Amino acid sequence: MAISTKDFVTLVREQAAAIQGAARSLVDLTVGSILRAVIEANAAVTLWLQGLILHLLKTTRAATSTGADLDSWVEDYGLSRLPAVAATGYVTFSRFTPTQPALIPVGAKVQTANGVQHYAVVKDADHPAWDAEEAGYVLAPNLASITLPVQAEQAGAAGNARIGSIDTLAQAMPGVDTVTNEAALTNGTDAESDPALRKRFIAYIASLSKATMDAVGYAITSVKPGLSYALVENQTYEGDEQRGYFYVVVDDGTGMPTQTLIATVYTAIEAVRPLAVHFSVFAPVVVKVKVQMKIQTAGADHTATAAQVAAAIKNTLNALGLGAMLPYTRLAQIAYDASPAVTNVFAVQLNGATDDLISTPKQTFKAGTVIVT
Repeated sequence: MAISTKDFVTLVREQAAAIQGAARSLVDLTVGSILRAVIEANAAVTLWLQGLILHLLKTTRAATSTGADLDSWVEDYGLSRLPAVAATGYVTFSRFTPTQPALIPVGAKVQTANGVQHYAVVKDADHPAWDAEEAGYVLAPNLASITLPVQAEQAGAAGNARIGSIDTLAQAMPGVDTVTNEAALTNGTDAESDPALRKRFIAYIASLSKATMDAVGYAITSVKPGLSYALVENQTYEGDEQRGYFYVVVDDGTGMPTQTLIATVYTAIEAVRPLAVHFSVFAPVVVKVKVQMKIQTAGADHTATAAQVAAAIKNTLNALGLGAMLPYTRLAQIAYDASPAVTNVFAVQLNGATDDLISTPKQTFKAGTVIVT
């Protein structure tokens, strides 16, 4: 039930009205009178008590509590916030004179040019250059470069990096001159937000019955932040009817989740699936979307504005998710919203045509070639 609150003026006015209604000719409620001071003191105490009640409700209800208070609230039910995930990827160490061997130890530091994002080399015992005795990777003589795994020192999306942005050695490494990342680091994610945790808590309560769609959905979304999924039951992946079977398509936002993630999701579903029911977990089928359009601009650099529109289109396409619909007319709206400098949008083509695109639960749209001129 909603809580009705009142401000100071309302509290004073209602008290004065009640008193005057009972003894109009016997009271003095002018500003500065004794009775007026008593009424205002009562109103101030009431406001204080009202504030305490609202603060108590804010910290003791999942719908209104935030941060540590929300964590404490859901922990009473055995639930916890999904932690941030550090970005991982590969960087290439190079040198100008490849005559002598060089050692790149585990923990070696690299960073972006501005010094904001820091990364450390991590162990990969299966790497051909790994040397257990040296606790690092050996760059052999006559080898000019080597590509090694790294992990962001700070967990979260802030550790994600664009291609080529990791370009500075943060410590001296004899025999190594440069470093760069030839692929972007995109798998870092922030800790679960308050709204996402509240949503997952509701799914958790609904999942307690087990063997339901809600239970399966909760199991999937609890694997890591940012997962989306589509669940199709009583039908095989090929589209044939099969009672007692369902399949799940799961995506981590990249369109290409790893086999490790697929296996982890499978294990999570296995814990809640109904008896004698079979299932499978698949990665999505990525459908590349090609967009072409022309724009007219005013009051801004046309080339820069076109690049801004292209970036907005790519971001929108990559965030559509599984089984989404992409209306053709949405492209023009994205362009207008991208910059107030856009005055006209024309010659729009979506995969070479002017039709809407509709994906199946097995598919996810991702940006292909986006040309804005």
